[in-house]
Amino acid sequence: MAVRRAPEPGGRADAGTGTLGKAIAVLDTVARADRPMRFRDLRDAVGQPPGTLHRQVSNLISEGLLQVNPDQSYGLGLRLLQFAARAWSGNRFREIAEPHLTALHDKTGETVHLGVLQDLEVIYLDKVESRQAVRMHSQIGNASPCYCTGVGKAALAALPPAEARARIARIGFVRHTDNTITDAAALEAEVARIRTCGIAYDREEHEPGIHCVAAPLWSHDRSFAAGISVTAPSYRIPLEQLARWEDEVRAAAQAIITDIEIKLGPRA
Repeated sequence: MAVRRAPEPGGRADAGTGTLGKAIAVLDTVARADRPMRFRDLRDAVGQPPGTLHRQVSNLISEGLLQVNPDQSYGLGLRLLQFAARAWSGNRFREIAEPHLTALHDKTGETVHLGVLQDLEVIYLDKVESRQAVRMHSQIGNASPCYCTGVGKAALAALPPAEARARIARIGFVRHTDNTITDAAALEAEVARIRTCGIAYDREEHEPGIHCVAAPLWSHDRSFAAGISVTAPSYRIPLEQLARWEDEVRAAAQAIITDIEIKLGPRA
């Protein structure tokens, strides 16, 4: 389950609508880029007229949301860290899940992730690092495609079936490994199976050598869909061992759901 975020090949950032939408498109493009971006790169990626884009970039720089690097490329501004810190401190979902993630980590010794579905991606909200010397390179706040990660497929299964089907129909599948699901019908069948058994797998579908076992999470009113996973290198933890952790992962997910209903429910 890789969590490095980058534009899909051949894709173009959504230019958004209105001034705010265009500014968000610029920020999102810089955040997703796997290399430093200069003005020409941004223009090609977001498709805005040069004059409009120049105004957007200038405003973002003046507000501290973008910064100019010594090589005249753009990076995310430090003010975003303030926003992130405030969002993080106010995230009750992560706070509720945290002790259950820690308990799952204590039982398995491997990396545990919490992710929430945002459109067609899963955003990682929390992570408890493996005790082993070789660890995951995942980062909190990064995103991965929903169709080739355990947490992403689990989160799709937490959606009502009709909504999951509608989202799957909009996915632009990219083959990341030989095991990646690249067909909507195959993914729908996989999500239906996950919905029935309560367990999802990433069988080295996003990154070679990395696999995980995951379980769906949802709120009482289905206002969000999420998942938790235990992730490990396949050379150290075989698939058979992941399967032996199914009950622990499923139980941790249910404990989080129960706490969500108690602490974030209508009477909370």
